[in-house]
This record gives sequence, structure tokens and C-alpha cells, in this order.
Amino acid sequence: MSGESDLRKLLSGMRPELNEGRYVFCTLPDTTAVPPGLAPVATVREAEGLTLVLRQDEADAAGLAYTYTAGWITLRVHSALDAVGLTGAFAAALAERGLSCNVIAGYHHDHLFVAADRAAEAVSVLEELAARSTE
Repeated sequence: MSGESDLRKLLSGMRPELNEGRYVFCTLPDTTAVPPGLAPVATVREAEGLTLVLRQDEADAAGLAYTYTAGWITLRVHSALDAVGLTGAFAAALAERGLSCNVIAGYHHDHLFVAADRAAEAVSVLEELAARSTE
């Protein structure tokens, strides 16, 4: 099934869902493999190292350093990978409220990582944007 690409439908159907827990971004110098025992939400290979997005408690137990603690929001709309405008629209709405956002796109959904202490507020901003998009 292909994803939605109509921006109005994407925005009105976002259905942001705050996942349980707190998440952190860690980096390891070895970009070849995830260490045994870790179950990252996402990984990104960069020239500087391997980024792992992990539950905070998992990173703490492994003794991994991090500088940012996030809440993880999943947009439940199935967005097409070539859809235009969705990221810009929600990023602008969050920026208007002074909320930073780190985005990772999965095949079916977009995943937003926002400051953990403002995650519920970010969900409200996204729900407001969705409601305005149905008008």
C-alpha cells in the first residue's frame, strides 16, 4: 500500500501519538554494528560514527553518554516517502511555539523527537494543526 501524498489529508490525518518513555541520541565511533544487548529505535550511520536513538533507561544501563532527552511522537498517518510539505508544515507550527524537532522517517510514518519536558505540548500543537487543516 502506498502512502498518502496530499498535504491537506496528511495534515488533517496526522493523529500524533506520544510513545511511552524518554529517548536519547547516543553516538559510537564504530559505524559497523549495534553493540549486543541494545535495541535502538533508530540508527543513523555518519562519517563521525553510529547514532543510536535509545530509551533513556537503556542508554543509562549501558553507560552511554547523551546530551538531549526527548519524547517520541509518531504521526499515525501513512505518509508517502515523496510527499511534499508535511515536514515543513509541522516543523513551522512547532517552531512558532519555540519547540525543536528532530525527524526520522520510517516507511509508514514520520517520527518526531521533541524535548521530553515539552512533548505533551508538542502533541497539542500538532493536534491543533491537524484540526485547522480540516477546515
